[in-house]
Amino acid sequence: MTTTLYGRTPDGTDVHRITLGNPTLRLAVLTFGGVIERLEAPDHAGQMANVVLGLGSLDDYQTDSPFFGALPGRFANRIAGGRFVLDGVEYHLACNDGPNSLHGGPDGFGTRIWRIEDSGEHHVTLGLTSADGDEGYPGTLEVRVTYTVDGADLRIDYRAWTDRPTVLNLTNHSYFNLAGEGSGSVLDHLLQVEADAFLPVTASSIPTGEIRPVAGTPFDFRAPTPIGRRIREADQQLLYGLGYDHNWVLRPGAGLRLAARLQDPVGGRTLDVLTTQPGVQVYTANKLTGALTGPGGRAYRQGDAVCLETQHFPDSPNQPAFPSTVLRPGTEFTSTTVFRFSALPAC
Repeated sequence: MTTTLYGRTPDGTDVHRITLGNPTLRLAVLTFGGVIERLEAPDHAGQMANVVLGLGSLDDYQTDSPFFGALPGRFANRIAGGRFVLDGVEYHLACNDGPNSLHGGPDGFGTRIWRIEDSGEHHVTLGLTSADGDEGYPGTLEVRVTYTVDGADLRIDYRAWTDRPTVLNLTNHSYFNLAGEGSGSVLDHLLQVEADAFLPVTASSIPTGEIRPVAGTPFDFRAPTPIGRRIREADQQLLYGLGYDHNWVLRPGAGLRLAARLQDPVGGRTLDVLTTQPGVQVYTANKLTGALTGPGGRAYRQGDAVCLETQHFPDSPNQPAFPSTVLRPGTEFTSTTVFRFSALPAC
């Protein structure tokens, strides 16, 4: 493990870059936003490539990033109207997605400087304290996120504690392109999602409350399917999201289990996503317009990556039928996600 100075914020705070790795997987994480800045894995020929989108400087991450590689929070994904009621008290949040709060608000966890709490040859733990009232959320929250590189696995362990009842939803927002950062569209990537249902949304991307079977819809990825095969169908849900930007309801099960598999059919890089969480948000980078340029000097456009955000369901604080995201004093939030890489023969 090595730690280097990546840059300084306008107020003079140092931002560090931590690198971990081995011959089969190399990771770089920033203390700014907990960002996965670089993740290198081999293809079937053993050629290493960075498989996550990113930006070229700290200034870019602070001003232009659409959550590239970040740790959103306090509540990942959307909360309708920037409000929720907990124990009879209504809380109002900072909104940054039209009328809704997205990924914790405009000053969410993905924009903060995280502390290095612990580190070793193969892991680093980042810590953050979120004060009572932060972006409108109740309770002082302590968060710890540990990145561990173990062989071809990147394991992310999340822990959190609060001194007042609050709501919490944590994830990692990496944008994956298994052909390599800046290589173009991922619509030919094969995607499989271990889910029989998904959450339809309104025009403002808030779940309607319905849990809809994927059978007979463009959201059926129960078998490996090219991401782009049905993405341009005149389905109202695809029109609302400008593509896929929906939560899949994972099949229930205890402990760490497979959520999704992604494969580049040319280079053979394969990513298995395992998680303890109940859902995964699949987002096909629909709002990339070509205005952002990655570290490889290539412009990013719609469909140039896919996010596989393991999490609780969007807007859960306002949807009593969804799994609860309430965290209370005296209890500990824990979750784990593993990104497991392999290289299969090209399709």
